Amino acid sequence: MTKEIERKYAVRDPGVIKGRLGARIVQGYIVDQPMTVRVRIMEAEAFLALKSKMQGIERDEYEFPIPMRHAQELLARYCGTRTIEKTRYRVPYQDILVEIDVFGGRHAGLVVAEIELQSASQTFDLPPWLGAELTGDRRFSNGSLALCEAAPAVDRERMLAEM
Repeated sequence: MTKEIERKYAVRDPGVIKGRLGARIVQGYIVDQPMTVRVRIMEAEAFLALKSKMQGIERDEYEFPIPMRHAQELLARYCGTRTIEKTRYRVPYQDILVEIDVFGGRHAGLVVAEIELQSASQTFDLPPWLGAELTGDRRFSNGSLALCEAAPAVDRERMLAEM
């Protein structure tokens, strides 16, 4: 088991990914209780992940590589419409790696960044191209996005207040 410790942000300037290569991801959600069970296809690799509920910015995570055909079967048979599509870009900034997800499909237009941390107390300088923190906003979790018909709007007033 590993600990996933991450913070999530709106992306104020998606131009930061211009000219970068991204990895296409399709992921689906099988169950959400008592743990989230997710299947992910990322380019030519497939994974099954089990994640506990968030406790602050931390949660337990178990992730296993699985055969591609198993991932495709799980997506088709057990995920239904509980899926998301996105392209992930990795952008280094100072001493952190920012993963920027550009959503497609029914969530097209949503651009969210995640920063995985070594500890919950780790500090870092926020890149100027990031906006409002979305970490505690459940609407922006991938599991919640998989259940909704369209991407939630990022509160523009909150974004401007954090500039």
